[in-house]
Amino acid sequence: MRYLPHTDDEIRAMLERIGVGSIDDLFAPIPASHRLERPLALEPALDEAALIAHLGALADKNEAARALSFLGAGIYDHHIPPAVDQLLLRSEFYTSYTPYQAEVSQGTLQAIFEFQTLVSELFGLDVANASMYDAASAVAEAALMARRATKRREVICSRALHPEYVETTRTYLTGIDDDGPHLRLAPDTPEGTTDLDALAKLVTAETAAVVIGYPSFFGAVEDVAAAAKIAHGAGALLVTATAEPYALSLLAAPGTLGADIAVGEGQPLAVPPQLGGPGVGLFATRDALVRQLPGRLVGQTVDAAGERGFVLTLSTREQHIRRERATSNICTNHGLIALAFTIRTAMLGKRGFDAVGRLCLSRAEYLKDRIDALDGFTVVRGAPTFNEFVVRREGGKAAPLLAALAADGILAGVDLGRFFPERDHELLVAVTERHDRAALDRLVAALGAL
Repeated sequence: MRYLPHTDDEIRAMLERIGVGSIDDLFAPIPASHRLERPLALEPALDEAALIAHLGALADKNEAARALSFLGAGIYDHHIPPAVDQLLLRSEFYTSYTPYQAEVSQGTLQAIFEFQTLVSELFGLDVANASMYDAASAVAEAALMARRATKRREVICSRALHPEYVETTRTYLTGIDDDGPHLRLAPDTPEGTTDLDALAKLVTAETAAVVIGYPSFFGAVEDVAAAAKIAHGAGALLVTATAEPYALSLLAAPGTLGADIAVGEGQPLAVPPQLGGPGVGLFATRDALVRQLPGRLVGQTVDAAGERGFVLTLSTREQHIRRERATSNICTNHGLIALAFTIRTAMLGKRGFDAVGRLCLSRAEYLKDRIDALDGFTVVRGAPTFNEFVVRREGGKAAPLLAALAADGILAGVDLGRFFPERDHELLVAVTERHDRAALDRLVAALGAL
């Protein structure tokens, strides 16, 4: 796509049309003291070869990109084939901002339709929307949706849910009620799951939703069926949040276990970590709740000639309907990342998806056993885990340990003290199919040496 700048004659004609003498006159309302009266201090222009070399030199400064990384906590480093990027460039997917005009946006609309189908199958639920910004915003939107559907105000989040998901939800709920936000935390267990006995005591007739991780922030697999029974017993909805979608290659889909709304993060199946983003929020629910779905929904239809086509079936956004009736103020879906998710998932297929999941699980279990055999370290066990688990450093804090390993080119995990001050001696370690035996052994050797 070419960039066509305005010529001097075009600029002159536009200024004459609006009755302005120069471009500088357009900035007259800005006080002179706040305007830059000199050219920008830009470096000299570079030719293509020099520019590529310059960008390469800048990229080389990013040491974290070359480190052996076991970071997780919501963003995971899985293999993304180059074919994904090449397919993203196809012109069928180009559209101006958003697919309002179905007749010229069929490529994008069909891709979104396929994305929705994949998310529905992944979560075991009837319908999925065209995506949210990320998992955190999806959790918050699920809480708002549950409030609308139940006409209740209170939301209960597990303390084992990702802390950033909890804080995003708290932010969304702030200001809605004069005496809010109505958000409470259910305690977690030492194994990293929700304390279901405590949860049962917290849920009341005022509870709109119970939100748990699946797996939890600590990598532990929650008992979704038991949590659903508690929520449904009080007339509340159960929301599950899955930060690592590959976990669903081996775990039962949350919808089959009783979840009413299932959300998650699609980044692991779409793009590399890229210093923390972008992501794409996954959002699915049951047919009975579809009118409360945030964002947009693409549907399949036929045209006047009987040919298959795709349209925006549901757009309950404030751009489309009266503001007070909008289910969400989300401005768009994360179209490009949702497309990458769709391409990568389709490339894997069911067998490929399962194969990657089994690799992640087996390599994580290998690493857990190797770390457990070291003096000074204990893997927190009790509940099943997928590819992420907690390691406790005996007699020392995690932060200095992680700093020492980072200096050796190893990002060994996430310091849990960042989120939970009382857990500053623990780190969260994530393993994917990209970690071969040599990489796992290198981490074990480095931990042993320290």
